[in-house]
Amino acid sequence: MVLVVGSLGDVVMDALTLLCIDDRPQLLELRKALLESHGYRVQMASSGHAAMKMLQDAPVAAVLVEYKTEGIDPEAVACQLKLRFPSIPIILLSAYTCIPERILWLVDEYVMKSEISERLIPTIERATRRSQTDEIRKPASRANAAQIPSKYGSTARKREWPP
Repeated sequence: MVLVVGSLGDVVMDALTLLCIDDRPQLLELRKALLESHGYRVQMASSGHAAMKMLQDAPVAAVLVEYKTEGIDPEAVACQLKLRFPSIPIILLSAYTCIPERILWLVDEYVMKSEISERLIPTIERATRRSQTDEIRKPASRANAAQIPSKYGSTARKREWPP
């Protein structure tokens, strides 16, 4: 959230716009209601193609993408976003605990669905603040990142970007 002082000295909140990508309209509506209750403006897309079109028309502060959805490949969406809009943070949402490491390298943050109520808003704030200050990009962070098993049997290690 960015605070702006109005011409009369009053504080006006300039709401950041977020783009949510999910193929389930009811979940998009629930997420929209949650985010709007915290002062965000929310755009919704039901496909990666629709999301890219929306991003060309209007910039957003961050993109929230669901990991497992019909007709949406989160890895392809994240690749396209990073190629075309590298400064926009991507936040991956998932009920799964084992996310392929290659996807975690593409996204800026990862939030488990079981933790959305307590972690989503702080995660959005951290990701948007980091993108505004041009911090060096690192792989997706989460409290238990060291517990992510890789396809080789070891655990993921935090590394500098690029790999």
